[in-house]
Amino acid sequence: MKVGFVLKPKNTISLKPVFLKIKTIFEKKGIEVLIDSVSAKAINLLGVEFEEMCKEANFLVALGGDGTLISLARRAYKYDKPILGINAGNLGFLTDINPENIEEFLDKFLNKEYRIDERMVIEIDFEGKKLYAFNDVVISKDVISSMIHIKVDTNESFLNTYRGDGLIISTPTGSTAYNLSAGGPVVYPLTEGFIFTPICPHSLTQRPLVLPSDFELEIEVKEKMAKLIIDGQEIYNMNNKIKIKKAKRKAKLIHRVERNYFEVLREKLNWGSGN
Repeated sequence: MKVGFVLKPKNTISLKPVFLKIKTIFEKKGIEVLIDSVSAKAINLLGVEFEEMCKEANFLVALGGDGTLISLARRAYKYDKPILGINAGNLGFLTDINPENIEEFLDKFLNKEYRIDERMVIEIDFEGKKLYAFNDVVISKDVISSMIHIKVDTNESFLNTYRGDGLIISTPTGSTAYNLSAGGPVVYPLTEGFIFTPICPHSLTQRPLVLPSDFELEIEVKEKMAKLIIDGQEIYNMNNKIKIKKAKRKAKLIHRVERNYFEVLREKLNWGSGN
């Protein structure tokens, strides 16, 4: 069995002792460890190219925070490999295994005591290219003083024209990210649907909306200076239309059997603290 590691890109060198300790534990369990060349170079080790690592590995590991896992899920989407998140970041909505618990988890993992959660992914048709979003697609104005106009059509009919600072189209997984900050709903991550949340809308009647995942959407901006932002990590100039739909495959996340999403919400969002 082989595992492929990607490390948090910021302050990567501080992760070197953590990675080496985890690597030793994996190898002790008979799992060969690969690390992508960019992460390896940052900690003065030899690695393999990302594509080669994804092809060879049985599963992948993101060592960092949620952003590291989101990036890995998007970049490795076409390889259809399960991903484990080891939390060396701050938030940890998605990366629920701590480095100090990795040996205990690996024993259970090798005994098939784990689960794989399948999460909806958004496919974006942008200028003839296919892009993928694990968390969200954001269409944002590019000029601070201006307002953006975003026209949305579904495969059934015209939906709406949003006027304001922008629009978030989120997956249920991404509902606890930018969507939540902008006043959108928290949606259970294993459901399927598109969550539309306007950013600082010009009209108070523009409210968040949840649509079924089988809708296909065409989104057009009226301005020539708009930004298309994928998962908060990839930014493109958007001058015309994009089409979005549910991707054919889902992203697969490896979790502890006992992981409870509502416990995560209570911990991260401080729910129920007054009871």
